[in-house]
Amino acid sequence: MQTLYYIILVPMVYLAVGVFILATTIRIVTILKEPKHPTTLQIFPERRPTWLWALHDTFLFPTIRRHKPLLWVFVMGFHILLVLLLIGHLELIADFAIFQIIPHEIFLGSGFVGLLLSVCVLYFLFRRFRSPVRELSVPEDYYLLILLFLIVIFGSELDWARRWYEYGDMTPEDYRTYLFSLLVLKPELPYNVTFSGHSFMLVLHVFFANLFLMVFPFSQLMHSILTLPMNKLRRG
Repeated sequence: MQTLYYIILVPMVYLAVGVFILATTIRIVTILKEPKHPTTLQIFPERRPTWLWALHDTFLFPTIRRHKPLLWVFVMGFHILLVLLLIGHLELIADFAIFQIIPHEIFLGSGFVGLLLSVCVLYFLFRRFRSPVRELSVPEDYYLLILLFLIVIFGSELDWARRWYEYGDMTPEDYRTYLFSLLVLKPELPYNVTFSGHSFMLVLHVFFANLFLMVFPFSQLMHSILTLPMNKLRRG
C-alpha cells in the first residue's frame, strides 16, 4: 500500500504536470500557427480600451448575468472560491506575506470554502440532467464535473477532518514539507502523510487532481486559457 501511495504522490504528480505543460503548450502553439482568419470575429460594438472590455467579459460573465442570473451566481461563486483555494494551496508551499493582509489559518474559510465549492460543482452537474442543457451535453461534460467534484470533496475532507473532527495527525506543516519537496525536485513524504488515519484522503485527492491535469489539455476546459484572447477578438 505504501508503494502505491508513493507512486501516486510522487511520480504520478510529475507525470501529470509534465503532460499538462507539454500538451497545453502544443495546443496553444498549434492554434497560433493556424492561418489568420480573413474576416473579423468582432460581434460586440467596439468600445475602448478593448482589452479592458475583454477582461470585463472574461471575468464578470455579463451575458450569463443577463440571461441566466442564477447560473451567474454559481459561476461567479465557483471562480471566487477557486481563487481562495488556490491561495490556500500556495500558502501550503511557502509563507507569502501578501496573503496574510487579513490574518487567517490555512485554509481560508475554516472549511466552508471547500463545502461551498462542492455545492457549486454539484449544481453544474445536476443542471446537465435537465433540458435543454441535457441535449447539449456530451459524456465528457459529466466526467469532468464528477472528477472535479471528487478532487474538491477529498481535498475538503482533509481540512474538515482537521478542523471539524479534530483529526490533527496530518498538519499543514506536513503538507508544506511534501509540496515544497516536490517543487525543489527532492521528494519527501513525512510520516503522517502516508501513515496517518486519513492519509488515504490525501492520496485520493492527489490522484484525482493528477487525472484532471492530464485530461485538461485535451478537454473543453482549454477554453479557460483561451477565453481572454477570444473575448479580445470579439471586441475588435
